[in-house]
Amino acid sequence: MTTTISNSILKASIKHAGAELFSLKDNLNNEYIWQGNPDFWGKHSPVLFPIVGTLKNNTYKINEKEYHLPRHGFARDLEFSLIEKTESKAVFSLKSSEETLQKYPFDFELQLIYTLNESSLVLEYNVINSGKEKMPFSIGAHPAIALPNHFEDYAFEFEKEENLKYYLLENDLISSQTKVLEKKNDLVPLNYELFKNDALIFKKLESKSLTILNNSKPYVKVSYNDFPSLGIWTKKNAPFVCIEPWLGYSDTDENTGDLYEKEGILVLDENKNFSAKFSITIL
Repeated sequence: MTTTISNSILKASIKHAGAELFSLKDNLNNEYIWQGNPDFWGKHSPVLFPIVGTLKNNTYKINEKEYHLPRHGFARDLEFSLIEKTESKAVFSLKSSEETLQKYPFDFELQLIYTLNESSLVLEYNVINSGKEKMPFSIGAHPAIALPNHFEDYAFEFEKEENLKYYLLENDLISSQTKVLEKKNDLVPLNYELFKNDALIFKKLESKSLTILNNSKPYVKVSYNDFPSLGIWTKKNAPFVCIEPWLGYSDTDENTGDLYEKEGILVLDENKNFSAKFSITIL
């Protein structure tokens, strides 16, 4: 099943499977979300929950008991319920179940709230701890922005002047090796060589937005004020780039495995909720 919301400028379509955004079009029918050609990558904009990235040996511990989770968790692979719908807003819900409790022993509700506001799509994550103990979790976004022109025609413009230090992945875990994203005239020109070692992982950025330029003209802006970390990723020769606001990231080799001690983890008290949102603006 799918649900579509719209306003006078934009139309967004969301699959109930994973509550995944799969289309964002303007009123000229231009598509801004990658259409999921499996030759490159078969997804569009999955939600990452209850972890972001990869666990060491895909394993973690709660109270000394081992559990297993795949990369980026399980929410993206489960069916959400549509619990609210207006012309320009849709709210999806995923609740814990016997299936999720086998992998993640916490009672929760995850809501994804899509709202169109003029030329922006706002996506809010609402995490509810419906259990009786503190719940460790991470959450992140993974929207793939379609790049219809040559990849090298595009560039990034970060909101602030800063040292763009990122961490390299090694066997899907965060290594201690870092690099700095080089700028030219305050812009970061895109090329596939940047991603030869997989995603660029920024643990912390002062910039809270990133603008994609197409031949020096503003194209799409992703704003992520509630998210301290950012991943940027594509595959070789793929006509998209993922701008991924994160709360949390992959393990390092030094991780103990205790989820409560994981670097970047959030811990939510019982009967409390946590919200964070980001936006995609068509320029």
